[in-house]
Amino acid sequence: MATFADYHLADFMNQALQKINFQNPTPVQEQVIPLIKAGKDVIVQAQTGSGKTHAYLIPLINQLTADLKVQLIITAPSRELAYQIRLAAEKLIETSSATIHIGFYVGGTDKLKQVQQLQRWQPQIVIGTPGRILDLIKTHSLQVQTVQYLVIDEADMTLDMGFLNQVDQIASSLPTKLQTMVFSATIPPKLQPFLKKYLYQPVFEKLEVPTVIAPNIQNWALFTRGQDPKAVLYQVLTLGQPYLALIFANTIKAVDEIYDYLTAQGLKVAKIHGDLTPRIRKRTMKAIENMEYQYVVASDLAARGIDIKGISHVINAQIPTEDEFFIHRVGRTGRNQMSGIAITLYGPDEEEKIAHLENLGIHFAYKEIKNHELVKAKPHDRRQQRTAKQTALDPTLKGFVKKAQRKKKPGYRKKIKAAIQADQKQKRKLQQRAERQRLRKLRKQQG
Repeated sequence: MATFADYHLADFMNQALQKINFQNPTPVQEQVIPLIKAGKDVIVQAQTGSGKTHAYLIPLINQLTADLKVQLIITAPSRELAYQIRLAAEKLIETSSATIHIGFYVGGTDKLKQVQQLQRWQPQIVIGTPGRILDLIKTHSLQVQTVQYLVIDEADMTLDMGFLNQVDQIASSLPTKLQTMVFSATIPPKLQPFLKKYLYQPVFEKLEVPTVIAPNIQNWALFTRGQDPKAVLYQVLTLGQPYLALIFANTIKAVDEIYDYLTAQGLKVAKIHGDLTPRIRKRTMKAIENMEYQYVVASDLAARGIDIKGISHVINAQIPTEDEFFIHRVGRTGRNQMSGIAITLYGPDEEEKIAHLENLGIHFAYKEIKNHELVKAKPHDRRQQRTAKQTALDPTLKGFVKKAQRKKKPGYRKKIKAAIQADQKQKRKLQQRAERQRLRKLRKQQG
């Protein structure tokens, strides 16, 4: 196993790592730190919580000079993530004898004050959101002709939120001799043109998404039985006394609806999503850090990259649309070897989603609410009884099958079989017709 001593870091960096109790590098740090130190462009596919922020901060800060000129730019798609990166960087420079300045530039902050400060001195490290950094470059307030390193954190989220064009403009304004590092949970195809444009012979490092929940996390699935999921969620939250429960929903609208419902039931709830103003988001995060809330409802994009300490429960009010988000959500509890509980609510139309997660190697303990307690339950039978043949049918036939089975009328099996045969016959006819048309067209072209 590698140690940080293997990287021959500066004394101040070793002291900083000891101070924050970093003993051994995580897998992503072990793979990436030597590459960055060797001057390589890198593309790193790794999840939040894998230690990727320190994988680039440690080697890059280690090789900065004391000159008051911009040497490193780090872009993040959200203010909260940028703030987390800034906090991590500040802890690493605490023990440095040389003065290292960090310029923090995000939307919703005082731009005039930032411009005036930049007129006095230029920071060695720039951390911020793409829009504000680009604004300061365009007005020549931020002098970027000396930049040596560019880090794009959460690149897929940057793309999703429409900021990739701004990052493109930032990159195009930097010196051609530049070491570029891209970190992302996924590498979508739309990101490829940017990677080819700005990275030179990059080394691609992919850390597989873990499909097994940590043993210190209890991972439960709770069937809602067709009840209002918000009412079931309220029951779950009030059965015990979670230290801090983080509730996930898939959309901003769903976050608002859950927040309104729980607030109406008398719970003190905070919410985090991208439509909140910077001031409200900052105030909310501060209040959460001060333990003023016991319940927090959040969307995936808003919560990504935010390190909220002390989460005892993660509740999936909705099953996420991306598999990676499930692992990311559940991993918010059970930090630092503490125990944690993750509960996923699922309805009658979501049994296949639970089955899909199980196929990835995620094990659920099934629970139900009985006598105001969460007790052991069996997996819902309907999901297990479905056949592969039925799931391969057209949506209209699926409905027919379910309806026939529900009514249990005599001869329903024959009707299902006849419907399947008719569907297959119709498909064969369409295929034969398409083939005849193709041959006619081909003969016409040849003649």
